[in-house]
Amino acid sequence: MRENDMLEKEEIFSKVLRAGRRTYFFDVRATKADDYYITITESKKFTEEDGSFHFKKHKIYLYKEDFTAFSEILEEMTSYVLNHKGEEVISERHQKDFKKEYALDKTNEDNIPSTSSFTDIEFDDI
Repeated sequence: MRENDMLEKEEIFSKVLRAGRRTYFFDVRATKADDYYITITESKKFTEEDGSFHFKKHKIYLYKEDFTAFSEILEEMTSYVLNHKGEEVISERHQKDFKKEYALDKTNEDNIPSTSSFTDIEFDDI
């Protein structure tokens, strides 16, 4: 099989999620037996002091027999995080340009933002 044929076979279906310095690649690929599986690749950009950069990549291979259990656990974990910590990204507070949107006064609970505006996200919606 020619190299171009292999590349076409590898690119069955793909989606990309850009998230700041990280990019996630979701790819459907084929096994030698022509069955499908998914790879999820995280690529993170690192910039050196001299301005040059490099990427570190981590890859997960997910096979059909694991899809249901993986989906259920991912849904459970994401729901747990959102239910216990909300959607605010706490790490943003540590960035140089972070601006606090509300003043938190421990004596006045009215200053605490409401979580009622959060959207309940289902795994199938992602």
